[in-house]
Amino acid sequence: MRILLVEDDPRLSASLVRNLKAESYAVDTAFDGRKGEEMAAVNDYDVILLDVRLPVQDGWTTCAHLRRSRILTPILMLTALGEVGDRIKGLDSGADDYLVKPFHIGELLARIRSLVRRRSDVRTTTVERFGLTLDLNTHKAVRDGKEITLTSKEFALLELFMMNAGRILSRQEISEHLWDMNFEPRSNVIESFVKYLRQKVDKDFRVPLIHTIRGAGYLFSDSPE
Repeated sequence: MRILLVEDDPRLSASLVRNLKAESYAVDTAFDGRKGEEMAAVNDYDVILLDVRLPVQDGWTTCAHLRRSRILTPILMLTALGEVGDRIKGLDSGADDYLVKPFHIGELLARIRSLVRRRSDVRTTTVERFGLTLDLNTHKAVRDGKEITLTSKEFALLELFMMNAGRILSRQEISEHLWDMNFEPRSNVIESFVKYLRQKVDKDFRVPLIHTIRGAGYLFSDSPE
């Protein structure tokens, strides 16, 4: 999952990036509202974390501009302004949620997961496809009763596959959701992670679920035909 963080406090931004990357989120950063708006217009993000008090252009204006541009990415506003009127202004500008500083990183992560669930067809904390179950809170994967141990990035890749079961995902789509803007598109990083994931998800089971579609990408399905 790829997140845009628009926060002008360098220390807070660095701390949030560190915690988000520990959860295997790809994170791009901007330090003023106008730059954040430009990045959101050209990249496909799963969630935008948007501070209110920003230089050049404040968060309320940035949020309103994005919505007028038909950018529907879930927006979570982060601010020290906790008055009811401020929260109303943020929500009325188009934000999906509002979190007052200081906050616990666990609550931020839970709110991010909630926004992603709202955007997808998943309304619970577990995803089940073809006998494979993924717990989005505990990061546990179980296939046909057998628990599968995954790294954070493997879990993120499997989550993306399962959320898009039955649909071919191109390398570009995968890189846009799981890696930040520093990703080198000519590298074989994606192929390597798919290989590792196959060894864990498919190797000891009769029916493979992760398929390479030559010239197109990857398909998560129990019947690739």
